[in-house]
Amino acid sequence: MAHYHAMIRSRRPAPETFDYMATFSNAAQWDPGVLAGEQLDPGPVGVGTRFRLVVPFLGRRLPLIYKISTHVPGREVVLEAASRLLRATDRMVVLPDGDGSTVSYDADVRLRGPLRILDPVMRRGFNTVGDRATAGLARTLSAAPAPRGQSSP
Repeated sequence: MAHYHAMIRSRRPAPETFDYMATFSNAAQWDPGVLAGEQLDPGPVGVGTRFRLVVPFLGRRLPLIYKISTHVPGREVVLEAASRLLRATDRMVVLPDGDGSTVSYDADVRLRGPLRILDPVMRRGFNTVGDRATAGLARTLSAAPAPRGQSSP
């Protein structure tokens, strides 16, 4: 299993940061390892909302359907995805921090079936992918909040 953890500071207040993070299709804006993202279910984000992210994996484009399994408004969201190749779990906790907020981001990926033999290689590569995603998210969340009435990233 590959695990990655990061703490990212946001200049935005916790509720705004949480809404941005919980809309997981936004990962395509900040994670260079996500080729595309879309919300599959209309309406507000909550338990059961699904997102399709397309990621590169073993030289191919792998679509992953993430589903929210835990949603504590303004605080915590957990998303899970499974394919015949892997299982992924992403957990984000957003905490108020002065004028902004801090995101605690945990990601786990478990290879399935015969691919489990590649776990040691996956762990090393996953740290590199995680560092790039963290850098992109930090850039996005460190931008000044949009003036009232305008949308933010």
